[in-house]
Amino acid sequence: MSIPQLITIDGPAGSGKSTLGRLLAIRLNYLYFDTGVLYRVVTLEGLRRGENLEDETSIEDLVEQISIDVRPASKNDGRSFDVLLDGEDVTWEIRKREVDANVSVVSAYKGVRRKLTEQLRRIANRGQIVMVGRDIGTIVMPDADLKIYLDASVEVRAKRRYYELQERGENSSFEEVLESMRTRDLIDSTREIAPLEPAEDAIVVDSSSLTIEQVIEKVLGLVNGLREKSSQL
Repeated sequence: MSIPQLITIDGPAGSGKSTLGRLLAIRLNYLYFDTGVLYRVVTLEGLRRGENLEDETSIEDLVEQISIDVRPASKNDGRSFDVLLDGEDVTWEIRKREVDANVSVVSAYKGVRRKLTEQLRRIANRGQIVMVGRDIGTIVMPDADLKIYLDASVEVRAKRRYYELQERGENSSFEEVLESMRTRDLIDSTREIAPLEPAEDAIVVDSSSLTIEQVIEKVLGLVNGLREKSSQL
């Protein structure tokens, strides 16, 4: 069996973990899966239905009522894969600022995380996959072969997200994005269930002053190191 079969990349919003995960999967010919899309889909549907996102029971029930699927990209518009909600393509809908502002609330619910974690584990157990999220190395797949925690300063991360929104034609100021990210960091790191933090055996990579290519090369070096150790056993 080749090593590693499962690579997890956790980290705060805007750290670049999705970009790293996608490009790393391409280099390794692995499946790339951004686990956060599941929570975004639930958040989007809650907003569409006018649900009170502060009502944990209602949101947990909502998860039981919808079908979420992730498939290979069907369009050449910058997406890494298709995200389907009851068969509807919501790949870009789940990236809107309103979803950004509320997804941390939804993802903090114990029942929601439990139901979605079961789905994530089934996917992870297929092997040869790069999973990106916030608690993959700590909660979802604690036995992963290689765990990366990708970090960056909140200012750098907010700037990246601001440019991303501008490219998609969404009007928002840098100050608004920065404040939203600080709020999200606070919620993610202090929630009772699966708080955002590096796994004890995760390798922390700070991308604040690194290009994406430098980050990829650093992680590929870690992957090759594991492969060499495996070949010596």
